[in-house]
Amino acid sequence: MGIRGRWVKEEGWRLVGSRLLDRAKLQAPGIIRVPGGGFRLFYTAVGPAKPFPTCQGYILSAFSEDGISFEPEPGIRVAPQPGLAHMALRVIAPAVTPCEGGRWRMYFEARGAATEPMVICSAISDDMLDWQHEPGIRLQGPGSVRAPRYLSLADGRGRLYCCGIEYGTGGPAGGEVLSEGILSAHSEDGLHFELELGYRLQPLAIECESGGFSAAEVVPPTGTDDDWAMVYSAWQDVSPGAVVPVHPSRDSALSEDFAAASIASDMAKRAWMQCMPRICRCSRWVGACIGCIMPPATRMATGESPVQ
Repeated sequence: MGIRGRWVKEEGWRLVGSRLLDRAKLQAPGIIRVPGGGFRLFYTAVGPAKPFPTCQGYILSAFSEDGISFEPEPGIRVAPQPGLAHMALRVIAPAVTPCEGGRWRMYFEARGAATEPMVICSAISDDMLDWQHEPGIRLQGPGSVRAPRYLSLADGRGRLYCCGIEYGTGGPAGGEVLSEGILSAHSEDGLHFELELGYRLQPLAIECESGGFSAAEVVPPTGTDDDWAMVYSAWQDVSPGAVVPVHPSRDSALSEDFAAASIASDMAKRAWMQCMPRICRCSRWVGACIGCIMPPATRMATGESPVQ
């Protein structure tokens, strides 16, 4: 079919909340093929069995033989660490890649209190089930960096693509968003990343990209005449004057009832979006969708190089 072909939504959900760990909310999937066969889906969830009262989300997993029917796996793969300011409340948007020695590395967005900028952290595993958090921060920006996606390069290096946000006075908790777009950073060892200048992509002046970006997945060319392709989620902003409840990512006092507060904020935006005459709906990746409260539009950009 090719990345530029028409995508057809498959019937049903790939995964639904079914246990105390994910009953309240699940989102932000990342999938990887298991070497022995099948697929493992990593996702962020929250539910009554969260590890501490103010926890906003942790990473779980599910396995599938065919990429369609997934069964949740017991336990939490990666959880927030209250003792780390930048990772105290939530971990979200996992991206898993193989690394040396048959091991696996997971990159994920980490969040602390609303005053703390979002950063990218990592964990390491021998079997994709037991994960050990790696000390330090893999990537941070002048503002927030979020929703990482990792690409292995032909020369042995790796590149992270993520969403960057720069704020005005007030910072992440209440500052105006000054700029937003897809950033990239490269690394020789998968641990130390260097930000590359400028944005790879910024929102277009059109309705379905007015609210920003998330989860930019870069697909290398498969033939000599192919371009590099970036598939990303684009969000629509609400109309001026619309009343939207504060999202708990901007008010840490809402953390104890994170699922309800975040869904209320998302649903208020969704109610406005459904009134728009030209709504862009989500075209989901085969085998990777778990469903979401407000599906963003999935869009694509192309270029001649992975940093264009």
